[in-house]
Amino acid sequence: MNVRPSILCPIDFSEGSAGALRYAAAIASYFATRLIVLSVEDPLLTEAADLTGMHWDPEECKREMARFAGKVFGPESLVLAMLEYDVAVGKPAPEILRVARERSCDLIVVSTHGLTGVRKLFFGSTTERVLRETTRPILITPPVDPGPISLDDAARLLGRIVVPVDLTAASAHQAAVAAGFAEAAGVPLLLVHVIEPVKSRLAARLHLAGLEADRRAVAEDGLQRIRASLPPRVRVESLLAYGDPAEELAKVVHDRHAGLVIMGLHGSPLLGPRMGSVTYRMLCLSKTPVLALPPDRTDAWRVAEESESVAGTVASPLPA
Repeated sequence: MNVRPSILCPIDFSEGSAGALRYAAAIASYFATRLIVLSVEDPLLTEAADLTGMHWDPEECKREMARFAGKVFGPESLVLAMLEYDVAVGKPAPEILRVARERSCDLIVVSTHGLTGVRKLFFGSTTERVLRETTRPILITPPVDPGPISLDDAARLLGRIVVPVDLTAASAHQAAVAAGFAEAAGVPLLLVHVIEPVKSRLAARLHLAGLEADRRAVAEDGLQRIRASLPPRVRVESLLAYGDPAEELAKVVHDRHAGLVIMGLHGSPLLGPRMGSVTYRMLCLSKTPVLALPPDRTDAWRVAEESESVAGTVASPLPA
């Protein structure tokens, strides 16, 4: 097993995965780490190829990947020398997770969607399952984004980093990671918490002015605590919004011209990290890259308990 740190970028030869590969290369170049480019082949197709006498060859697949990379970066690009190619056979999500685990990858970079036509959901469904089960951070890039050519390009495109927080224990780690990105890129950080309206027949008959004021006060206090925990050299703003979490977050990202969203993936101590509805809908509503952070397993029980508490007293949590 190779334990050298590395970045994993699964591709399906689409424009979307070309953009993801550019992002992955920019990050790998900056940190001087390895970039593993992965293609996952359908076992039925490899078997069919063998039966028809085509004799599927993984080395030929790697040569196709190299040709694809040459088109993405240009045949003379120095990036090509840093790429390693790997081919797996099986279902995409489990194979991506297996390779990431065995190669000790620090980051997975993948496009939200890949091929069109009958296979248009290939990377959509694959990304969803990887998000549900990953224990490693994932950068999800939109298919319309060509990706940066260098990290300097990425820094200019960031503009602002938006960090949705649900005010549980996981929010502090999430904000700290985002602060590191913001400091490195020299861009401001915007902490956002969305209070979801209380919806029930009982709520409609009650006077909720006092409750809403309490929820807002607790949320503002929570945002202030997170801001105070971040380095003073990082420019930090905070925003409290009301409404549907995913829709409000997508509006904030668009209106504030954010170039990156850093969200947490809440987890169960029994089932591990899972993708929540807010993260999934954000990926559907926004065209901005999203860095999804899985929780520390040691904090899983505490995060689950605090999520329930926040849901009942402050706001509906953002189950990212």
